[in-house]
Amino acid sequence: MKAYAKINLGLDVIGKLENGYHEVRMVMQTVGIYDELSFEKTESGITVTTDSGELPTNEDNLIYQAAKLMMETYGIQGGIRIHLTKNIPIAAGMAGGSTDAAATMKGMNRLYDLDCTLKELMELGVKIGADVPYCIMGGTALAEGIGEKLTALPAAPDCYLLVAKPDINVSTKYVYNHLDAEGIAEHPDIDGMVQAIEKGSLQGILNRLGNVLETVTVKAYPVIDTIKNRMKELGAVGSLMSGSGPTVFGIFLEEAKAQEAYEKIKEEQLAKQIFVTKVC
Repeated sequence: MKAYAKINLGLDVIGKLENGYHEVRMVMQTVGIYDELSFEKTESGITVTTDSGELPTNEDNLIYQAAKLMMETYGIQGGIRIHLTKNIPIAAGMAGGSTDAAATMKGMNRLYDLDCTLKELMELGVKIGADVPYCIMGGTALAEGIGEKLTALPAAPDCYLLVAKPDINVSTKYVYNHLDAEGIAEHPDIDGMVQAIEKGSLQGILNRLGNVLETVTVKAYPVIDTIKNRMKELGAVGSLMSGSGPTVFGIFLEEAKAQEAYEKIKEEQLAKQIFVTKVC
């Protein structure tokens, strides 16, 4: 299974809910960077292996949690071995863990012939994390509530993306804990962004790129702003931090321009992981 990463074209926080979660309105977009997961039936238990030295392979891994949830929910007899080849940057604001969990649920659904609908998997997936239902669905979507209320949107217009993650890891919890939800001065125009996507207007999307979490993450890690500005200098028609960061993406009209910018940012050592990709 391929587990695709996401970026946020728009991310707004409406306020804080009584349960401690933040109420959000986001425009999510799948991009062509993906992890790969392979699945194999075993006698018993759950075994997770990975080529990444940064990830746990026990109950703390969302792949393990997703496999356990599927086994318990559907009374699966026997075990599973899952191997993860990691390409998506870790702790990067690209839903790497959530998309791996989503792929695990879809993979086990297929391996064990469970015949679950995507809707059923999405309803179950929210128990693991708020981004999991979106990662199961993929594409372009408006996410509301804590991120689990999803409205599918038409595909975003074709464009090239330069995705760069600086050599830092950002905790989503840290960012939300330090966000003054009541004191946000400028909220992105999420409704306008949705309309621009429905019209297929790339310019409309570019005019409305916005992420309120930048107010926290950029303050803590100024390199994010440096990368955003550098991408624009190198020809990006828009640039934004994804999710809680620190990954930055730049939107380019031409692949050659994106490739040139890739070389420059790599040369200047502004980011540890860099990709040229597309929306998908």
